[in-house]
Formats: sequence, C-alpha cells, structure tokens
Amino acid sequence: MFRRWNNSHSHQENDSLPSESKVNELKAALGPLSERNLQYCSDACLRRYLEARSWNTEKANKMLEETLKWRSAYKPEEICWDEVAVEGETGKVYRASFHDREGRSVLILRPAMQNTASLDNNIRHLVYLIENAILNLPEGQEQMSWLIDFTGWSLGTSVPVKSAKDTINILQNHYPERLAIAFLYNPPRIFEAFWKIVKYFLDAKTFQKVKFVYPKNKDSVELMRSFFDEENLPTEFGGKANLKYDHEEFSRLMAQDDVKAANLWGFNQKAEKISHPSAKHTGAEVAPEPTVVAPPAS
Repeated sequence: MFRRWNNSHSHQENDSLPSESKVNELKAALGPLSERNLQYCSDACLRRYLEARSWNTEKANKMLEETLKWRSAYKPEEICWDEVAVEGETGKVYRASFHDREGRSVLILRPAMQNTASLDNNIRHLVYLIENAILNLPEGQEQMSWLIDFTGWSLGTSVPVKSAKDTINILQNHYPERLAIAFLYNPPRIFEAFWKIVKYFLDAKTFQKVKFVYPKNKDSVELMRSFFDEENLPTEFGGKANLKYDHEEFSRLMAQDDVKAANLWGFNQKAEKISHPSAKHTGAEVAPEPTVVAPPAS
C-alpha cells in the first residue's frame, strides 16, 4: 500500500517537473523585469500564459510581453472606482456577494442595463471589475465565473460589435485562463444574429467556456446549478436569492477595495487619497470580504 502511494506521489512530482521547467524557461525568456512587472509575473501567472499557449514557451513569451506593454499603457491596476462609477449606476456589471461552488469570484453582467454611450469607458469599467474580481479571489483560486442575464436585451441595447471584439481581445489576450465559465441565461432568439458574429472572435478554449442556459432546457439548467448553490443564485437566473443591486453600497465596497489594491501594488499615496475621499461616492448587494458560501463541488 505504501509502495503504491509512493509510486503515485513520485509520478505526481515527475508530472510537475515539465511545468516547472517551462516556467523557468519563460522567466529566462522574459529577462529582467521592473518591480511592478516582477510582481505581476508570478509563477502562477506564467503558468496561465503557458497554458493559454499549449505550453509553447515562445508563444507564451510573446503573449506575456504584449500584456506587459498593455498593462504599462492602460494601467488597469490603477483604475479607481471613482473613475468608472458612472458606468455602474444601473448595475450592468458588478461583482456578486456570493461565490460559485469552487469559491470563485462571480461577475454578473446585465447587458440590457446599458446606460452610457462611451465604448472606451464601458471597457474600462469592465477591466476594473475583472481586476477587482481577481483581487478578491480566495487563496489558491485563480479563475472567475460570469453570469449574464439577458432580461430585456434587444439589438438596440447591445454593445457594438467592435466593442464586443475589443472586450473579448482584452479578456483572451491579457487575462488568459482567468475565466472558468460564462453562462448566458435565456438570451432571446434575436441574440443569435449577434452571436454569429461575436463567436468568431473567440478562441477555441474560450468558446468552450461559454454556455447557453434556457429555463425550459433541463440539461442546461442543471449544468449551471452544478456550478452554483441554488440558495445563492439570484432569482433572475432561476435561483432562490432575491438580490437587488444597490449602487451606493456597491460603491462603498469598491472604495474599500481600491485601498486594498493600492496597498497591494504599492500606490501608498493613492491609498491615502482613496481612504479620505473629498467627494460623494457611490455600489450592491454585493461583495463583502470574500467567503466561500457554497460548499466546494465534489
């Protein structure tokens, strides 16, 4: 019995060696990094980029270098809630107060609640919330889940195809292996026309993570509920939780997270400024300190 366990244990260790070797290869390929990039490029980060490029070091290096350029220019970790709060007034995207069964952060998207016309600000708002979801991941968890509610959606409220393409590119190219699953709940038939265009921007791995759920389709409903506890799942997704987005409360929680993010990335002066805001402020039935409220899936 001991021998069998010992062989299995050795096999697991041997399996990890190629992964470790690839991580070291990628580190060498990247060369010296600035302090902030060094903080970003953790071993877990490098594994995500390698995974996204089928463990091809050259391709992963190219992808990661593009991300570092993007992060240097876009500075997603420095975006504060004050800068994007107007985009969140209707609750079109927010981080939920519950986690999925694996303890992952959950973003809820309600595309029919679009309230502004600025494509750049819409993307900036989403990037902020992706960063926030990552900030609030439990230790040992690296991915998030998305729940997309199509109540009231129409082609008139949909984002332009270019905006959808830009959003997908950012998610796929700069947040690889961060999305675990995305459930599109009860999209209207007219959405099919929009989807036929958008799906071509998705790579194969991301495409496999997008699942359509229809209330009358038992299999699709059961798949979604295998990821979420019914008691936590909002009623608009067929669950039992009667949740209501509160922009003022959500904004308060995001302001607290801005301080946490500023401290994490070393923006101490910015953290001090955020801690003592001079203007009024405003967030949702969402996001206290992360706790796994649903038991892990077996």
